[in-house]
Order: sequence, then structure tokens, then C-alpha cells
Amino acid sequence: MGMTDVLIVGAGPTGLVLACDLAGRGAAVRIVDRSPVPPRTSRAKGPNARSLEILDDLGVAEEVLAAGSAPLPMLKYRDRLPVAETDPWADSAPSPDALYDRGRLIAQWRLEEILRDRLAGYGVRVELGREVAGLAEGPGGRHVDVTFAEGRTERARYVVGCDGAHSSVRKLLGIGFEGATAEDQVMVCGDVDLADGALDRTRWHQWFDEDGAVMLCPIPGTRTGWWFQAGPERDGRGRPLAPTADGFRRLLARHTTLPGRALTGAEPLSTYRVNVRMADRFRAGRVFLAGDAAHVHAVAGGLGMNTGIQDAFNLGWKVGLVLAGHAGAELLDTYEEERLPVAARTLDLTSERLRATLEAIRRPGGGLDAAITSDTTGLGVGYRWSSLARGLAEDPRPGDGSPDAEVRTARDGERPAPQPGDRAPDAPCVDAVTGARTRLHRVFAGHGTTVLGFGPGSAAALREVAAAYGDAGVRTCRVYAAHEDRAESGPGAAVVDDEGHAAAAYGTKASDGTGTGTGTSTLVVVRPDHHLGLSAPADDTRSVPAYLHRLHGGTRSAEGAAERFSGIGGRRR
Repeated sequence: MGMTDVLIVGAGPTGLVLACDLAGRGAAVRIVDRSPVPPRTSRAKGPNARSLEILDDLGVAEEVLAAGSAPLPMLKYRDRLPVAETDPWADSAPSPDALYDRGRLIAQWRLEEILRDRLAGYGVRVELGREVAGLAEGPGGRHVDVTFAEGRTERARYVVGCDGAHSSVRKLLGIGFEGATAEDQVMVCGDVDLADGALDRTRWHQWFDEDGAVMLCPIPGTRTGWWFQAGPERDGRGRPLAPTADGFRRLLARHTTLPGRALTGAEPLSTYRVNVRMADRFRAGRVFLAGDAAHVHAVAGGLGMNTGIQDAFNLGWKVGLVLAGHAGAELLDTYEEERLPVAARTLDLTSERLRATLEAIRRPGGGLDAAITSDTTGLGVGYRWSSLARGLAEDPRPGDGSPDAEVRTARDGERPAPQPGDRAPDAPCVDAVTGARTRLHRVFAGHGTTVLGFGPGSAAALREVAAAYGDAGVRTCRVYAAHEDRAESGPGAAVVDDEGHAAAAYGTKASDGTGTGTGTSTLVVVRPDHHLGLSAPADDTRSVPAYLHRLHGGTRSAEGAAERFSGIGGRRR
């Protein structure tokens, strides 16, 4: 029986991002989905700012930006009359440390098309119409035997369930999915066509009345397509009725000035109930859960698909390093350690945003903008509590290190130097060799850990890092200040921080700006998922090698690495 490295179950955005990430690392990946054809539903309205960074790393951000549109101003109505217009992003702009300050509107089916095309470039195609019916750990726990509904059994080193809220993988593992479904919080949804010119397509239209609501958002890339969301019709006993095209027409005529016949088509249709649940655990041996299979929550803030994409980006590099022999299997323990608290925080955040939205729409002029805050960009999510963000004595950082603490920092608008576990800031810079403009996230893009060196004193340490861990996929990048002498070239990449944004973002003072290099030299370790691992003075001969050994220790590629760092301090003066 052949063996694949990773079998991904579920070909939505979470599964496709994971598949692209792992395929790009050279892993043997297969991805299956029970659906006989790719779904054509728009569903999620698009990636948030942090997910755009991830899609950029995967090489598809430009295509996503071209296929989608910017978030639209929201036009709110009461009793069929417009009463307010709000642009939630009016005061937002890209910054040096974040190229994307807002998400992108794009139909989920179109995003999935883009990801499937990217995956096909690696020679991997989604296997449709394949449903997992059984999972069994192989002898010695070295693989998983996966049985499909058609009776075939296939073997994989790891399995990841990305198969949604009704996950077969989670059920087969017997993992609990505790939480609650709010039967009284119901919405009918669908992709609809409106008569050409029926509504202004540069606005997200929202009618909130005392007896119901209708929301219509144009679907980018279509001429007459719209996302339709509404409070349901109800029977004589107040029970919600199943959605139908005629029902949508009646809702449209009741709440808007459009006649029902303006809705010329509606497919597919669905009923959404607020469902707040989370898996007891995200891992059982060699099987992992990600996305809606691991957590579902209120739709407010648009974090469902985005949290799944970010699950995938956290898990992919860890599985990839282990498969390549560049990290020990214990690294996989940090997936649940890091992502389960984020999921728990997201459940709380979205429930709070839903409460705020329901409160806002009671008043004329209130709308879905109440669900949007700085938290919903995803840029403030980090892992300060993680064992990968702790000091060498294995003690947590000062402070509680909780997801709530990080959200509070983002909300307060402070920009202190990033701490271990935080998202690594971006910064515009110049390629020191070609002179072309680039940015740090472009340097990070790909599949390895990156060690940045600020200041002349970092040069020797970067050479040692390259010699000790270059074979394990660790890359180095010297960050020069604008007027710093660049005569000494070392291994790896080199960029010029010509506007000082990189030094400002990472809280370093690598040079005094005159080229004399009298400032502090600093090493910064950035994980493959663009989160900060460690920042330390370049003459600290212990911290960086110890951290890299934590990521890559216990493997063939790490043998003798710590010893190769010996004497760095003596050679770096």
C-alpha cells in the first residue's frame, strides 16, 4: 500500500491553503472532498487583512485582489428610506508594517478556484466525490489508515480534517464539539441575481426594520450577482420557514422599494443559525482538525473562513518541518497549544460583535459596521503564551500572555516593539544586491525560518546561523541601515532599511544613522508563519542557538548545531 505524507479531508479555503503550503514545501499531499463537484456558493465574503498576508506568502494575493473588490460603504435603510451611510474603513490606510489594512470582497467559490489553480501548479488536484468513512492508527502509531465510503483503504503519515462543522473526521475520532445553537437567531442566505441596474453596486445595502431585515451585497466579478441575507419568513406559530426564491422575492418587496420580480434568480439557498461550538481538542495522534471542523462561531466580523486559513498557516510549516526531518515531532504539539486559545477568543469576540450588531440595528442608521473592529483584521493575533514564545528558562513572558491581553494592546492603538509570539511586522526596504524595492514579508515568504540581523555586530552571528542551520531550512537576512557600510557581504539575503521602518517596527537601534554602527546589534528570529520567535542582542551567544535548537533540535539536520555556535561572542567584536 502506498503512503502519502498528508491527506487533507475537505477542499474549502482551509484545506486548500494547507495543501498549497505543504505542496510548496515538497510534501506529498492529497486532498479529498465528499462533494462530487466544487461548490458554487459565495458564502464567506472574503479574506481579512491577515489572511491576505498568508495568501501573499502562497503567491496568490495579486490574483485575489484582481478578482475581488475593496470592502464597500454600507447604506442603511429604515422603512424603505435611506437613513445613513457608513464606510467602516474610511479612517484606515496601509502602513509600513501592514501592507493590507482591510480585507477583500471575493466570492468563496472564486477564492477556491484561485487556490485550486495554485495547487494544480504543484501537480495536486482535489479528489472529488470521496468521503472518509473510517480512521485507524497503524502499528506503532507510524501512520493512519483511512477508509473511504467506496471501500478503499489508503495510508497517510498525517491526516487533517478540514471538512467543516459537520466534520466526519472529528466524529470518527470521537472528539466532542461542545457549545450551543441559538435556534432563535436565524438568517436565510443565498446567491441571487437582481435585474441589471436595480441597485447601486458600489454599496452594501442594508434594510433593518422592526419586523425583519434584508441585506444585499454585490458579488465581485459578476454583473448581476448579489449576496442575499435576511430574517426568515415565519409561519403562523412564528417558526422560520425554509428559504425559497419566492420567499426571497416577498422579503425584498416587504422591506425595500424593489418589486419582487427584480430578483430574477436565487441559488443556492440556505438557513444560517448562530452556532457557537469548539472541539475539545484539535489533535488525536496523527490526525488534526482545522477550520470549522475545530470551531464555529457567530458570523459577525467575518472571521470564520479567516480563522480556518490561519489555522492552516500555523499547522503547515510545523508538519512540513517534521516531514523533512528538520524538526522533532514534539513541534506538532504547539498547533493545538497556539490555535485552541485563539479559537476560544474568536468565539467570544464574534459573540460580542453579534450582540453589538443586534443592539445597533434596533436604531435607525445601525448596521453591520458594528461588527467591524481592529480585532477583525486578524493582524493583532499572536501566541505570546506559547512554549515557542517563552524564555530559555521555559517561563512565560511577563504579563498574562493571553489572547485577551493581545487584543487589548491592539485596541488601545499602541505600537510597542513586538514580543515573541506576535505577528512579525512588515516593512518596506530595498534589495541590497539588485536595488529593487521589496519588503520584509517578501523576504519571509517561502517555507523557512528567517533570522534577521540588525547592525554590524550581527554579521558573524548570521554566518554561524547559516553554517549551523542552513541545511534545516533556516535563512538569514542582513538588514542594513540607510548609511551603513555594506562592504562586508555575508550569506543569505540582504536588504537596506532605507526609510528606517524595519528598525522602528522591531524596536532595534542597529545604527546611529551615520554609518558608524555605534548602535545595538540585534538578531530577530521569525517563524515560517511570520510570527516572532525571538529577539536578542547579537552578542548574546546563547539565546538564538537555543531557540533554533528548540525548533529544529532532535533531528539529523540539527546534530552538532549548538556546538558550531561556540565562540561566536569571541569572534564578533
